[in-house]
Amino acid sequence: MARIKPFIAVRPDEKVADKVAALPYDVYNRQEAKEAVKGNELSFLRIDRAETQFSDSVDTYAPEVYLKAKEILESMIADGTFITDSDRCYYIYQLSMDGRKQTGIVACASIDDYLNNIIKKHENTREEKEKDRIRHIETLNAQTGPVFLAYRSQKPINDVVKRIMMETPIYNFNADDGIGHTVWKISNSEDMAVIENTFSKVSDIYIADGHHRAASAVKAGLENRTHADYDGTEEFNYFLSVLFPDESLKIMDYNRCVKDLNGLSESEFMEKVNAYFDIVKLDSAKHPSKKGEIAMYLDKTWYMLTVKENLVKLDNAVDALDVSVLQNYILDPVLGIKEPRTDPRIDFIGGIRGLNELERRADGDMKVSFAMYPVPIAELFAVADAGCLMPPKSTWFEPKLRSGLFIHKI
Repeated sequence: MARIKPFIAVRPDEKVADKVAALPYDVYNRQEAKEAVKGNELSFLRIDRAETQFSDSVDTYAPEVYLKAKEILESMIADGTFITDSDRCYYIYQLSMDGRKQTGIVACASIDDYLNNIIKKHENTREEKEKDRIRHIETLNAQTGPVFLAYRSQKPINDVVKRIMMETPIYNFNADDGIGHTVWKISNSEDMAVIENTFSKVSDIYIADGHHRAASAVKAGLENRTHADYDGTEEFNYFLSVLFPDESLKIMDYNRCVKDLNGLSESEFMEKVNAYFDIVKLDSAKHPSKKGEIAMYLDKTWYMLTVKENLVKLDNAVDALDVSVLQNYILDPVLGIKEPRTDPRIDFIGGIRGLNELERRADGDMKVSFAMYPVPIAELFAVADAGCLMPPKSTWFEPKLRSGLFIHKI
């Protein structure tokens, strides 16, 4: 069963939390990150992406980049930008977006639960991305980016959360993008015991977002276990997480654009699509309204594709995903995209950017766009429970957790 522990947090002083908090390191390329830190010397992105402090001639993964991240963190602790709590606590982290709120528990999860598949994965990770975060963790002696975990809702935890949220939060601000961030501290021993004991009866926790952060923390922890004085109580046996009940989460669509029709004319392409999908021409842009529908934009026209269920095989949890249906019956056999993770002819567009972005791309550098129905959280759980992997770029979670609000020293 799951071991979800309170921890001693290093966190920003309340007066500057809004300036410190930053989007995750991996939502930016190098130039975007450099732009994002301009004018904000407190942005945590300066620590998460310390190459922003160097000229472009310095390699992103050069040793001095990681040393600079450590230097900045230590200086911000020394000058009081970050404070260190005196006791082990849980925290409540609520994000608000467009009138919707999602509320989770900030805690540390066990690397053994990850290894034993109590914490379940649904994506592959890339070694080069893991190496970057492993070096970041080892150089800073800290985990700085929380892993986004999900679990099936538990009433005892919900009851504690509802009651604590009636108290005054330690942080409450709106970020520049309009997302609200509110944090409460849970330090009462009885409340903490309820949370820890309830999680100890939970057999399945799921990585929603942050597979590379989780894998990196686990591998860094395993490396530290090789030291002669290892006794099992060390902080590196746990990794920084925010755990959300399934009922509070919303997955957004993750859409696709393709550069060409693989040598087909538009009429030939439509004929091949029609073999497995009913096609209805739309008067205007429209999101799919249910599972089994895919909206397609081609030559300034929107179409709704509906799966012909008698012809499409949905034999397992992965095949049943709409993104798998698109891949297996259009992208691969018709458009020739066999490896979407690496094929340069395909691009992926987060649902937060809307249908207008799909039109813009298909009218510009791409040829055809596909808008997906969002993957339900239950389908993500089903894939992970089956020990399977989802196709790349299947889920887009919004709003994003901010980095810098919580640091776990190891």
